[in-house]
Amino acid sequence: MKNYLAFGMLMASVVTMTCCSSEDPMEEFYNDGGNNSGNMNNGSSGTTGELATFDVVINTEGTEPTESTEAYFPDEEDVMDDSKFTMEVVIDLSNPVTKTGNGVEVSASGGHVTANHGETKGVCYVVSGTTANGSLTIMGDKKYAVKLNGANITNPDSAALNLLSSKRAFVILADGTTNTLADGTGGSHKGALYCKGKLLFNGTGTLSVTGNSNNGIHCADYIVFNPGNNIYVKSTANHGVKANDGVFVNGGILNIEVTAAAAKGINCESNIIVNGGRTTVLTTGNGTYDSTEGEAKGAAGIKADSTLTVNGGELWLKSSGSGGKGINIDGDAHFNGGSIYVVTTGSQYRSNNDTSSPKGIKTDGNISVGGGRIWVRTSGTNGEGIETKKELNITGGEMASYAYDDAINSKSTMTISGGYVYAHGRNNDGLDANGNCYIKGGTVYAICSGQPEVAIDANTEGGYKLYVTGGTIVAVGGLENGSSLSQSCYQSSSWSPNTWYTLTDGTSSFSFQTPSSGGSGLVVSTASQPTLMSGVSVSGGTTFFGGLGISNGTVSGGISVSLSSYTSGNGMGGGPGGGGPGGWRW
Repeated sequence: MKNYLAFGMLMASVVTMTCCSSEDPMEEFYNDGGNNSGNMNNGSSGTTGELATFDVVINTEGTEPTESTEAYFPDEEDVMDDSKFTMEVVIDLSNPVTKTGNGVEVSASGGHVTANHGETKGVCYVVSGTTANGSLTIMGDKKYAVKLNGANITNPDSAALNLLSSKRAFVILADGTTNTLADGTGGSHKGALYCKGKLLFNGTGTLSVTGNSNNGIHCADYIVFNPGNNIYVKSTANHGVKANDGVFVNGGILNIEVTAAAAKGINCESNIIVNGGRTTVLTTGNGTYDSTEGEAKGAAGIKADSTLTVNGGELWLKSSGSGGKGINIDGDAHFNGGSIYVVTTGSQYRSNNDTSSPKGIKTDGNISVGGGRIWVRTSGTNGEGIETKKELNITGGEMASYAYDDAINSKSTMTISGGYVYAHGRNNDGLDANGNCYIKGGTVYAICSGQPEVAIDANTEGGYKLYVTGGTIVAVGGLENGSSLSQSCYQSSSWSPNTWYTLTDGTSSFSFQTPSSGGSGLVVSTASQPTLMSGVSVSGGTTFFGGLGISNGTVSGGISVSLSSYTSGNGMGGGPGGGGPGGWRW
């Protein structure tokens, strides 16, 4: 399937939803065939719907998403419209010639061309033609433009396009043109396209870059991708796109494939900001052991040594190798808008007494979610969905995680005060905080695998608690023992699998489809005492979590479910501790 969701079809499919069982094409994989009665289940927990089946594939066609925010430029000089490049220097790589004029020197040696504009301003190199054994090198002391106008360059020994000037390089993809850059396996260069200065992509043509010796695109400064760009990057030896000082995606269509062990689709030693466009990354390489740093490492769709900020656009990320991750951030991650879809299928990588576990999204810093949509699915052994080594704070947006291990995990405080959150731990907890867990608002639908896990877990062994003071909560498998429940909670001792329920509080309702299996008992909570109906049909409303939840739909049919008061002393999903800090481990 294409890497977009058929939202129209999805909405049509939920116009009428009944309590009938749904067939899940991945059910055999996600479900261990255990007890589906809704009672305590010490096996895995399965579900159905778009969240369990969506895929990520390279898609170089179609138009880029219209959803975006204001473009970000680190410097005002990075804006193409503010620069004038009126002196055109034409270079035909099919028939390169040596020439000098207007302060620009062009020398040709076979298919290899070197151009130097020195102190000359406003130079635009217009490059066309095809060479199977050539290259273009640019030098100069002023900013410049390179207009790729049907250029196809293959250099068996080094970079195809070698931008050695330390000044700004505006790479313009001429409208309606197709351009290709590729290197060979020889040489010690850093990328098929290498840029020493700032690399600024503009134009509406297409560009394909293949790195066979190292990275596809390597920039020693920062890179800016802009609306209209259609760029495909492949590397069989290292990373797809590598930048030292930042990657900023304002728009365009960017597709990246990497196959090397522990390779990254986008690897940045500084910050990454995504404001628009559609970025798709596939990594297939397995984990590897870095003997220099003494640790096991896995591949990642996006890797930043500093922070990641997503304000708009779409990210589609898939990692299929052992230890692979969709997003791996050393600092904080801020999700303010846009849409993010992540799939990992690899298992844990082990080497030299160290491991790299697969994760959909992993940060060493904090995670904040204020808007947008985040969907994550992991299916390989030890694959956590979303993990922060520090705090998680959700104030808005939609976050849905369907994971082999913990669905959503924070090593410190977890706070949910808004938005829609779905956390389904196939073999572990749904929500797992190793500090305090605060639910103050929003809608939370959490599912655990069964004993000894719980749907919503806090680290009571470390002296922390789950605090419920607001919000709408559905917890298949119960809450952490010893919780502080300022907002009253209610329970049903059993639930039916693959069934639509509706939880109503006054004029507001939340309808949800139960999983095919999961933890014991069902706990719910709303601002006032709710009612719960089972076996309902739902039409209209707003759909979340790939069709597993509907807010304020029109409800018909069903039978009333008896609810009794739920106290903090009954975890339902397991014994004291609900699985302990950090959750289940191999």
